[in-house]
Amino acid sequence: MPVISFANAKGGAGKTTAALLLATELVNRGSTVTLFDADPQKWLSRWAELPNLPRGITVVSETSASSIVSQIQDAHGSTDYIIVDLEGTENLLVANAVSISDLVIVPIQGSAMDARGGAKILGLINKLQKIVQKDINHCVLLTRTSPLVKTRAMKTVHDRLAANGVKVLITPLVERAAFRDLFDFGGGLAQLPEGAVSNLDKARQNAAAYTSEIRNLLLSATSRQRWTQKHKAAS
Repeated sequence: MPVISFANAKGGAGKTTAALLLATELVNRGSTVTLFDADPQKWLSRWAELPNLPRGITVVSETSASSIVSQIQDAHGSTDYIIVDLEGTENLLVANAVSISDLVIVPIQGSAMDARGGAKILGLINKLQKIVQKDINHCVLLTRTSPLVKTRAMKTVHDRLAANGVKVLITPLVERAAFRDLFDFGGGLAQLPEGAVSNLDKARQNAAAYTSEIRNLLLSATSRQRWTQKHKAAS
């Protein structure tokens, strides 16, 4: 049961939307998900109170720096995936969650402000890797991209990250009305009524591709870890 955390030191980067899309897509594929709402805005907790909460999703609304690790550990064994939506700042709660995550996703819009916020989290990950003496699997997710064109700012952010050896997911999250409407109607994209939201089919395709890429990334990381453990044991 992998732990996936979403973090960016700047608010409004799209991390809550990215966390929600991943959770609802995973349960649509038959998995169970525990969502930790560690963002003070509590958007996921508000979403959970709306109609059409998908079966298989559990939302934990109350957590703290001192409890987050034990809460995540307690959830192990009772759920297929653990997803943590972290607050938009760099603090002890974020550090504790990141340090035990199997994958940290840093959502970044194509702007210098978002890139700086993402850089703070990437710097925190580098520090934590030295403290816990292990690699913390992480990547950047580009969010709210244009469905038609790749802006110059977005390309600059992408190129700068790649030049610094930061993995960027191939699939960005495109700006779609359907993604925003989840926080008004509740449920996931599968529960949104046909014809009620523009380009719903394209939103579903985007979310499905994004989820598949993350699942494949986790599978690859697990395979590499098992290979390393096997060869360490043999040596």
